[in-house]
Amino acid sequence: MLAIVALAGVAVLAAALDPALPPFAGRARAGDGDSFRIGETRIRILGMDAPELAQLCETAQGKQWPCGRVARDRMAALLASAPVDCQPDGTDQYGRVLASCSVQGRDLGAVMVEEGLAISSGDYWHEEAEAKKQGRGIWVGGFDTPRQWRDDNARPSGAFDWIWGLLQ
Repeated sequence: MLAIVALAGVAVLAAALDPALPPFAGRARAGDGDSFRIGETRIRILGMDAPELAQLCETAQGKQWPCGRVARDRMAALLASAPVDCQPDGTDQYGRVLASCSVQGRDLGAVMVEEGLAISSGDYWHEEAEAKKQGRGIWVGGFDTPRQWRDDNARPSGAFDWIWGLLQ
């Protein structure tokens, strides 16, 4: 029992000594609807999940539209308007910095969710409810959640598969 208490104490001490990542800012380029780069730093926005780049959604009439590319293009437009300011909150399993980010005081996660180009995954329930109510973006018709789409569509394994996926 003493060993467990000692290990817990060491874990708490290590967490307390682990320095928080400092805020950062700069010009960014979009990777998809919820991630981008500032220089070589890869950032993933916290609290929302956008359709994957190759993901398709449906209109109310059942026609497909490239919701993943539309989300990426909107993120690119937001990032092109001014430098982005980010408050990091750790990293994910892919080495990306997890952060809340804004451009000219506009929360990027809130904008993407309220425009119906992403779903809330923890922080933007009000914006999601409004987008759904107004039938904006992905809420105009049918779609798989980004998580469901990722689970159903394995990532390309080789260079040829990766290039083929970009061309689709």
